[in-house]
Amino acid sequence: MNIIIIGCGKVGITLAEFLSAENHDVVLVDESSQKLARIPEDLDALRICGNGASINTQLEAGIADADILIAVTGSDELNLLCCLIAKKASSCHTIARVRNPIYNKELDFIKVKLGISMIINPELTAATEISRLLRFPSAIKIDTFAKGRVELLKFRIRPEFKLHEQPINQVSSLIDHNILIAAVERGSMIAIPDGNFILRDNDLLSIIASPKDAAAFFKHIGLQTHQVKNAMIVGGGKIGYYTAHLLQEMNIDVRIVESDRDRCEQLSLLLPDATIICGDGTDKQLLLEEGLVEAQAFVTLTNLDEENILLSLFAQANSRAKLVTKVTKIAFTEIINNLDIGSVIYPKQLTADYILQYVRAMSNSIGSNVETLYQILDNRAEALEFAVRERSEVTDIPLSQLPLKSDLLICCINRNSRIRIPRGQDSIQVGDTVIIVTTRKGLGDISDILRK
Repeated sequence: MNIIIIGCGKVGITLAEFLSAENHDVVLVDESSQKLARIPEDLDALRICGNGASINTQLEAGIADADILIAVTGSDELNLLCCLIAKKASSCHTIARVRNPIYNKELDFIKVKLGISMIINPELTAATEISRLLRFPSAIKIDTFAKGRVELLKFRIRPEFKLHEQPINQVSSLIDHNILIAAVERGSMIAIPDGNFILRDNDLLSIIASPKDAAAFFKHIGLQTHQVKNAMIVGGGKIGYYTAHLLQEMNIDVRIVESDRDRCEQLSLLLPDATIICGDGTDKQLLLEEGLVEAQAFVTLTNLDEENILLSLFAQANSRAKLVTKVTKIAFTEIINNLDIGSVIYPKQLTADYILQYVRAMSNSIGSNVETLYQILDNRAEALEFAVRERSEVTDIPLSQLPLKSDLLICCINRNSRIRIPRGQDSIQVGDTVIIVTTRKGLGDISDILRK
């Protein structure tokens, strides 16, 4: 497809890299020649310097033949204007990043009246991810499917779980819960395992299950499953605000440490039930005095990755809190994953996942749509949910008889809101949604799971 991306910040470049890797024709537009010059040379995308809201710039970028225009500049209003111009100039789909909380309750109105296909709010998306983790603090990462009925949960195997040197088929037979071990990470190695795979302590395990079955499994192996009662947040920006608001709706007591006095006054008005502490979040004594040792969750959301990482390491040494660390740069994930800093949130990665999901759904061919998509295992694998709307070569045939591609696992079938971890005799039927985990990137249709 022909895709125009307006805004060459971190999100824009990340999107361009993912979309280009999936063989879409990408055009990048930005007013700043310096930003365009910083684009990696190996990125296969046309660069245009100009105002993305200008019809002449859009025409130069090929709006007349574009399938999608994505506006991710630093200005919400400019993003909306870019999409409005694009809709008047062509019949393309439009996606806008809108971050200001003022617009949050008006998004449905904006989409309908301006004809925008999709509005994405990275900060709210990140906050939603954080609130999900604090609801289930044992997990390092939680991705949801089937409208929350199925979860993909990642956790680290500890010696006390007694899973060391156990084959997966033996673990499954010993535990009477409807779960599936979907992926294993061990150092730099990742695996979509079969039943003979041997687990080891310190492996990162990703399991597929309903929330109820996941909770039962974690309880069985001795992991905490109840949500936290209080949280300390360092950084009162947009993500901090959205996170605090969602946590308060969960009846979690919230304390926010923010250094900017004006922002503290704004937060006091926006979040009257939260405790707002005006001070330097990197002041170790301040954190200890304000209750770090007793905190059940510690969330670092400053604008500096280095600060967030160091603060989480300090909290790890001085508390038993569930740690959540925001990281903007994704170039050092291998190093970050070796640090004991709890759950790491990449807002721009989450944004890219949602937009890729939309693009894949547009690209599909026979009535099966990508409903949900997550980049997992350090972006080396994907978890996808397909909606099966028509009969095809994968329907009404026992899974054991399907010629499936290697490095691919059918993890779950959602049929009439009933969740099933499939066995060989099960089959995919019209009306199902099907969850796939694979190291093969770029699946756009349920039929792509088959060897051709």
